[in-house]
Amino acid sequence: MWTFIVGSLVACGTPRRAPVSDYGRTYPTAPASPDAPRASGTLAGMPGTPNPQQSYRSRWVAVPWSDVPGWQDDPTQDAWNAWLHNCERPGPLFGPLCSDVRQLMLGSDDDRRLWMMGHLQPYRVESLDGATDGLLTSYYEPLFDASTQMRPGFEAPLYAPPDGLSEARRTGRPWFSRQEIDTSPQAREALRGREVAWLADPVDALVLHIQGSGRVRVSNPDGSTRIIRLAFAGSNEQPYQSVGRWLLDRGFIRDASWPGIKAWIASTQRSNPRLVQEMLWSNPRYVFFREEVRSAADADLGPRGAQGVPLSAGRSIAVDKDSIPYGTPVWLASAGSNANLQRLVFAQDTGSAIVGAVRADYFAGTGADAGEFAGRMKQGLRLWVLWPKARE
Repeated sequence: MWTFIVGSLVACGTPRRAPVSDYGRTYPTAPASPDAPRASGTLAGMPGTPNPQQSYRSRWVAVPWSDVPGWQDDPTQDAWNAWLHNCERPGPLFGPLCSDVRQLMLGSDDDRRLWMMGHLQPYRVESLDGATDGLLTSYYEPLFDASTQMRPGFEAPLYAPPDGLSEARRTGRPWFSRQEIDTSPQAREALRGREVAWLADPVDALVLHIQGSGRVRVSNPDGSTRIIRLAFAGSNEQPYQSVGRWLLDRGFIRDASWPGIKAWIASTQRSNPRLVQEMLWSNPRYVFFREEVRSAADADLGPRGAQGVPLSAGRSIAVDKDSIPYGTPVWLASAGSNANLQRLVFAQDTGSAIVGAVRADYFAGTGADAGEFAGRMKQGLRLWVLWPKARE
């Protein structure tokens, strides 16, 4: 039935409009799938995915589409571009839908919504104690000027993983902390020759460590510039600690957004640089990078998340890997002073600070504007997982 609709759509160019009444009811194509709506840091439907009776960090409650706020208002074109990237590595449960997803690139918003209502069941995501409200933050891909060699003005290194890191991971012992990396002769020796780039400011290096990936712009000998993409290649396995929380606890700031933190750094750097260094060391977690080579066609795409596909600005989220499987379409609703969001997104990444059932980190994009948005984002959140219905 749906293949015929899509074929007709392509042939005549006249989109099929979904009746308005369809938005207010559950679309009765098939019952919800009995497959496990749970995750364990893998793609949905992969071997080893736990069954529905096992307790992780969330529970899912089936709801009608009428319970999904703003469902009929989201322009789906950007979301569909993100879904195409999602289909590069969709997993066994969502893979069978990808043929329709590709054909629907020629469809209208209503065509896509009608198709989703026929093939997907919304589940409200709750904590194990039934709480439906959670937290939305945001992250981005930084872009900084850098040098491939240490020189005056560029003295803050970014490192590739040291040789001993895999052994530390295997034995379960954290590697040197951020402070030890800066001060310990043993750590410095282990990292000698592992520099992948040099930044102008150690605070910028901290930003890259927190975001987990980014781009740097370096100058060539002929005066031109080139962009190097740096991807996450490992960490020292130390716990993440918020520098904003450190500053709040000591009464140094009242605004813990990243713009507020940067304002404090700017005012303190000259008068008390040692205090700024202490702030940097308050987060012991340290991230290592590798250069990611992309084709010219992929140069403008976002970094690859934990799912292994490029992230899409405004359509990708990082989630708790024990709450939502990678590759899952998710409906996100969040309202606050920073943004009002009701939209289709995809669970394509994770992060050490993203823990809990109703918890997401929203990928804002690349560069300074995205960083300004991400730095201020901290507001309430509700989530609905859109899970494949059982096949007839």
